[in-house]
Amino acid sequence: MSGNSSKPNAFSSRGIVETDRACSHLPNTGMDLFARLFSSETMRINLDHYCAGLSVFGASARNNLPMKLLSQIVVVLVTTGLSAHSESAFVLNERTVDLGNDVSLRVIESGQPESGATLVFIPGWSTSADIWREQINRFAGTYRVISFDPRSQGKSTITTDGNTPETRAQDMHTLLDRFGARRPVLIGWSQGVEDIAAFINLYGTDNLSGIVLVDAAISPGAEGMAALGAQQAASQFATFAVYQTHQQKYLADMMHAIVSKPQSNDAIEGLVVTGLQTPPDIGIAMRIADTFGVSRMPALKKINCRTLSIASAKSPVLAQQQAQAKQISHAHFEKIEDAAHAVFLDQPDRFEELLKSFVGSLATNNAYQNAATPAPPAEIDETVIPTFEQYRVASKVVKVRRRQNHVRTLWTKLLYGWVAKGRRN
Repeated sequence: MSGNSSKPNAFSSRGIVETDRACSHLPNTGMDLFARLFSSETMRINLDHYCAGLSVFGASARNNLPMKLLSQIVVVLVTTGLSAHSESAFVLNERTVDLGNDVSLRVIESGQPESGATLVFIPGWSTSADIWREQINRFAGTYRVISFDPRSQGKSTITTDGNTPETRAQDMHTLLDRFGARRPVLIGWSQGVEDIAAFINLYGTDNLSGIVLVDAAISPGAEGMAALGAQQAASQFATFAVYQTHQQKYLADMMHAIVSKPQSNDAIEGLVVTGLQTPPDIGIAMRIADTFGVSRMPALKKINCRTLSIASAKSPVLAQQQAQAKQISHAHFEKIEDAAHAVFLDQPDRFEELLKSFVGSLATNNAYQNAATPAPPAEIDETVIPTFEQYRVASKVVKVRRRQNHVRTLWTKLLYGWVAKGRRN
């Protein structure tokens, strides 16, 4: 006992001080990080190995373990945990892509390019790629994920030209080509649904794996004004005047209306600040082009890939969304309860469940189609029947498929066939 009395126990006050001094060079990463590290599989495995190693030396060795050595072991464990944590985290790349004609788009890309599936999240009116940030974080661990600020929105170029779904569809087509996104899944919300419809009318769906339409009906254009009725149409135009004169208040009220679940003040304020990047004149022009421009209804009959339509159960255009889904071949309709227009913000878990199931079914369906596709028939040479003159002038020494090794007469040529391929073994 006297030999060990001068050495501090690990849990004595002196031992704690020595441990703190030995580990004082460690970065202050915060208790939340340590909680994640010590709950990780890698950390638990390392701790198990460490404890198993101590058991070999017995209780005496464990009690006499120098504090410096203990601190070094802690450093190794934490470093290993940090390494494992950094490897599991995905990288979020943000860049500006020049599309020409003095227009550049801010693009966010993340995830697993080698997964073979690319999800493209398209935001709605007066919003940016950041509104999809929760979904980007959830899906980047499995798929390649791309989102962007459309022209005249967010941090992309503000321009008075081309603020229509058709031009935005061309922007998206150019963007996907630049990023080498082959057969992506297009996921459009609100105004993004119009952009997808315009994309389909321009380029078709042969190069798409799937389509997800989120809580919006495709516009019938100016023809739809009659169906709306004069009073409802006038009400929509009246909101433009409010937006023109009180943009910030209009956007704040709108954000609170489209998101029914409690959000932090910073989250709502961030959405409003993003919306303020679009000048009111341009914002109104967008709304008119989206709703009262050309009819994009022909896109419904052009879709030949699998489609998922997700709607809020509270949507004022729920019936139209259901009716349009029925016009699309291979379409599946789902409605989300207890959610406003931004269903993916109000019910992110349910939205993730639906989208994950849909994308997973696309991979299964593609694998099945590839396996079920029969191999092309092998080309078979047609039998060539030579003329009598060709027989007559043929070489006198020809290999044949039968016992004789040479053909010396016209009769044997006729009997054993035209130029033989060789002797059988």
